[in-house]
Amino acid sequence: MGFQGKYGLNTVTAAGIACSKKEIYLTFDDGPSSMTDKVLDILKEKDVKATFFLIGNQIKENEFTVKRIYDEGHSIGLHTYTHKRKKIYSSQNAFIKEMDNTREEVNRVVGIEPNIIRFPEGSRKHLNKDMLQKLHGYNYKIYDWNIVTSDGINAKTPPEKLFRQATKGKNKPDAIILLMHCDYMHKNTCKALPRIINFYKQEGYEFKIITNNTPELYFPISKK
Repeated sequence: MGFQGKYGLNTVTAAGIACSKKEIYLTFDDGPSSMTDKVLDILKEKDVKATFFLIGNQIKENEFTVKRIYDEGHSIGLHTYTHKRKKIYSSQNAFIKEMDNTREEVNRVVGIEPNIIRFPEGSRKHLNKDMLQKLHGYNYKIYDWNIVTSDGINAKTPPEKLFRQATKGKNKPDAIILLMHCDYMHKNTCKALPRIINFYKQEGYEFKIITNNTPELYFPISKK
């Protein structure tokens, strides 16, 4: 579940991923869950790939889903172990430990050690120069977003509204990183997803996954 805070809808980030052609990165937070499998079914039917930022303590009960993500060619990122705001943001070391624990869980299930991460609620107000240097020292790379739907705030957001939010970026000069969610309650996200994919296909976008070679994208860092 997304935190009940503001996700910065369609907020421009610090630096876009420059590209000479239309590119979109579909990204899903808060899995794995039974709804993640529904998302995977849709992606398979539409023949597109996506990136999943996983919560570590949900992996044990959803190992089959994590294996599906990996086996079907999608990318796996880290989204902390507990997703509990007070705990993960209590200190820099606590945050890094959450990511380390999630990476260990992913490695246990599929044998890889992802280093792409996403801050719950986004990096704004949590990332400063010192934290950035420390994360880079652990080889972690940060990915926020430049388009987001409100399913993380309200899972019952109507599919039509999710579609409108997800497709506002067709004229962006940079690659699109679209944030959606795939926890168990995100039924409307699944209802909107096929139409969102069809829209970007019709607009000539190439669907890509976030990898170690993808330039970082994070909100302007705090001066503190």
